[in-house]
Amino acid sequence: MKREENMPQEPFNWKEEIISWIKIIITAAVIAFLLNNFIIANSRVPSGSMEKTIMTGDRVIGSRLSYYFEDPERGDIVIFHFPDDTTGKTYYVKRIIGLPGDTVDIRNGKVYINNSETPLEEPYLPEPMEPEPDAHFEVPDDSYFMLGDNRNYSADARRWKNKYVKKKKIIAKVLFRYFPSIKKLH
Repeated sequence: MKREENMPQEPFNWKEEIISWIKIIITAAVIAFLLNNFIIANSRVPSGSMEKTIMTGDRVIGSRLSYYFEDPERGDIVIFHFPDDTTGKTYYVKRIIGLPGDTVDIRNGKVYINNSETPLEEPYLPEPMEPEPDAHFEVPDDSYFMLGDNRNYSADARRWKNKYVKKKKIIAKVLFRYFPSIKKLH
């Protein structure tokens, strides 16, 4: 369609253009803030405590909404506030092993739940756990017991002063790794 040559052309208005861009930037910032604080949790894993499941330097995405609708389950990988940090600024990524009310026993490099004679099946471990002195843990109500997958090199609940993570301190259920490659985690 041919443009009429006699139609008046509106002059470019810098003020309207700048206001339009500011609105777009503010909208994007609000959406990013809402997503990051209420929907997803983005975390970089700084150590090898979850190897081979999650490697040092991997970036993961977790769902902040997961535990609004269901309780955490044994085997979930979660992002949480480290219980020994009173500032609440240190985040850890570990696997839930003990649920509220559970007893967790570690004997001969194996984990036993609720006095079971059979050790917990843990196909995600990269190698057998090196035997250490027997340990017994009784998980309080509304709390969870966390261990790293790389047990021989993990600073997890076995080593913490405060052994258990309160449910309200769990930030998100880890869903997938997105860097250096995309991989669903379980």
